[in-house]
Amino acid sequence: MKITDAKVFVGGPGKNYVTLKIMTDQGVFGLGDATLNNRETLPAAYLQDYLIPTLIGMDPRNTEDIWQFFYRGAYFRGGPIAMAAYGAIDMALWDIKGKLANMPLYQLFGGKSRDGALTYAHAAGADLEDLMDSVSRYVELGYKAVRVQCGIPGMPTASYAVPDKKGGAGDYITDFSGILPTMEVWDTGRYMRYMPDALAEIRARFGPELHILHDVHHRLLPREAAEFAKAVEPVGLYWLEDPTPAEDQDALRLLRQHSTVPVAIGEVFHSIYQCNKLIENELIDFIRVAVTYAGGITHTKRIVDLAGLHHVRTGFHGAPSHSPLSMAAQAHLNAWAPNFGIQEYLVLGTPECDALFPSDHRLEGGLFHVSDAPGLGVDFDEKEAERYSYSPGSHPVVRLEDGTLWNY
Repeated sequence: MKITDAKVFVGGPGKNYVTLKIMTDQGVFGLGDATLNNRETLPAAYLQDYLIPTLIGMDPRNTEDIWQFFYRGAYFRGGPIAMAAYGAIDMALWDIKGKLANMPLYQLFGGKSRDGALTYAHAAGADLEDLMDSVSRYVELGYKAVRVQCGIPGMPTASYAVPDKKGGAGDYITDFSGILPTMEVWDTGRYMRYMPDALAEIRARFGPELHILHDVHHRLLPREAAEFAKAVEPVGLYWLEDPTPAEDQDALRLLRQHSTVPVAIGEVFHSIYQCNKLIENELIDFIRVAVTYAGGITHTKRIVDLAGLHHVRTGFHGAPSHSPLSMAAQAHLNAWAPNFGIQEYLVLGTPECDALFPSDHRLEGGLFHVSDAPGLGVDFDEKEAERYSYSPGSHPVVRLEDGTLWNY
C-alpha cells in the first residue's frame, strides 16, 4: 500500500483551518489538522513544499517509522510549525489505519475506558454579575464544568477572554481578526486583589458540585502564582490554568510548596521534552497539550502514557482554532486514556462547521460521545471548502500600564 498524493486546504467558517488529505493507491484516504492559530500559512507551506514530496510512495500503515522519519530525520527538530505539520500527517495516517481495520481509533488504542468524556465550557462576563449569568446559562445546558473569566474593576482594558460590554451571548470568544494585534493592558495587583473573592462568590452561588476552572493565562510571576493559588485554595477549583509561564519547568515548585490547588499547564507545548520534568516531578495535575501542536497521535500518546505514571490527568486544549479533526483525534484519546481528566470544548456545533466536517460525534449533557465510525469518524467536504479562503489574524499583545510588554 502506498501514498499517492496529498492536498492541503486552508480556510473555514470564521477560522483558518489547515486540513490535510492523504490519498492512497487503494482508494482509502486520511484527514489531519495542521491549524497553528494565527500562523496557519506556515505549517501549510511546510507541508506543501517540504513534507508531502517526501511522503509520496511511503506505506501509510507505518505510522511510527514515518513519524520518526520527519522528527528525527530533521536536523533542526521540533518547534510549533513543524510539529503541527507532523501532527496533521500522523493524524491522517491513523485515520487511514482505522479505516483499514474498520474500527474507530479508540479501539486501536486499547478500547474505551468510559462512555462519555467530561467537557468544560467557557463562561465570561464584563463584570462578575455578567459572568454569573454566563455560568447559569451553561449550567442550564447541562455542563458540569465551566471555566470562568471576568472583567477586573479598574483594569484599563478588558482582561484575557473577557468581553468589553455586558450582556453578551455567554460564549464570548476573543476576536483575533486583523493582522495588527489589539492591545490589552494588565495590572497584576488589581487582579490579585479582586479575583480570589470573585471566585469565592461564584462558588457560593453555584454550590460545591459545579467544577470551576480559571485561566490566569501566564500573567503571574512564580511567586505571585504561589500567592494567588494559596488565596484561592478555599474555592476548591477543579484547576488553575497557566498560572505562570512554564518554559522554566522548575517554576512550579514554589507554587507546589505553598498550595494544593490543582494546576493545568501545556496548551502551548509541542513536545514531551517541554513537559517531562513537570510530569515526572509531579508539579502539575493536568497536561494541556493538543494533538495537532504536539505532533499528532503518536507523540501525544507518549505524553499521556508518561503522565499516567505520575498521577497527571489529561485536559487537552480545545480552543476554537482546533478543527473538528483535531477534536476528533482528542476524543478518541479521551475515550481510551485511563488517566483522562477533562476536555475543553469550543469548536463544533455550527451548521457551517458540520457541513465542512460531517461526523456523528456528539455532545450531550456536558459529555462528549465519540463516534463508532472507522478512523477519526470525520469526513471533509471539498466542495464546501471552496467557500472559504485564508484571512490573516493575530493574538492580542499585552502590556503593563507603563508600557512594558507582558505575557499573553
